[in-house]
Amino acid sequence: QVHLVESGGGLVQAGGSLRLSCTDFGRTFTNAAMGWFRQAPGKERESVAAVHWSGRPLYYADSVKGRFTISRDNARNTVYLQMNSLKPEDTAVYYCNTWLSPSSTRRDFWGQGTQVTVSS
Repeated sequence: QVHLVESGGGLVQAGGSLRLSCTDFGRTFTNAAMGWFRQAPGKERESVAAVHWSGRPLYYADSVKGRFTISRDNARNTVYLQMNSLKPEDTAVYYCNTWLSPSSTRRDFWGQGTQVTVSS
């Protein structure tokens, strides 16, 4: 059973940092590439970053390169997103899910997400 739980969001000032976590409690995606996605109000969901099952980063959106770092701990079934130098335009609900490609943002299931709000 798919059970993804995101956490770590919050309210932070511009320039601040947050670390998001996503745990696969269903242990469904142990050997899968995983990604972080985000959706801002009134906008479509977009891909943010992705990581190979081995831990090698696969993708960063241009808007987050050099500021965000994706990683994973397979023993904990958890994927992380370290977000530094946050900007107001990073404000969104962040989700994790399996990764296929940067343009593939539709899935049959999503977790509840975690809200990130960056104030200017």
